[in-house]
Amino acid sequence: MNKQQAAKKQEETSFGRWVVEMIILAVVLFAGVQLVFRYVLAKDVVSGPSMETAYNDGDRLITNRLATIKRGSVVVLDAPNEPGTLYIKRVIGLPGDTVEAKNDQVYINGKKINEPYLTKYAVTGNFTQDFTLSSLLGRSTVPKDSYFVLGDNRPISKDSRRIGFIKKSAIKGVTRLRYWPLNKIQYFSD
Repeated sequence: MNKQQAAKKQEETSFGRWVVEMIILAVVLFAGVQLVFRYVLAKDVVSGPSMETAYNDGDRLITNRLATIKRGSVVVLDAPNEPGTLYIKRVIGLPGDTVEAKNDQVYINGKKINEPYLTKYAVTGNFTQDFTLSSLLGRSTVPKDSYFVLGDNRPISKDSRRIGFIKKSAIKGVTRLRYWPLNKIQYFSD
């Protein structure tokens, strides 16, 4: 075998090795992405107007399954009244909180909360109907391992006022990214 043949054989071996390495890399990357989307992130689609104008029907989201749930977090949850359906709502009350609404203001533990996400609505009277936890759900505080959630579009939202407290185990993740429609791409942080 002359030098030219040896060089050609070396080149073929190098190309074959490169192809095998690329296939292995593709398999590892595919498996990694699958694991991330099974245990860490989820892709969800908004259905319905209960979170308008922050989130609209058809918006596509990435939610973080491992994120800490805080007041104001927008979460995707299993609908307790519609098996197999997911809802998107905003966390208002944390475990142990008292929650009430009067005169279109929400109060947590007796203090009025700032809700800048509602400023997109021309809020005029009775946007958030008056309530107390006791009058709605028969207890004065949010139970341990549960949350009180509201939709931003309060007059039409099926939220804790109608479906009760949401158990932590029912929350699938906290929204982190809207990736569709492209003109509304946005990263959300708490």
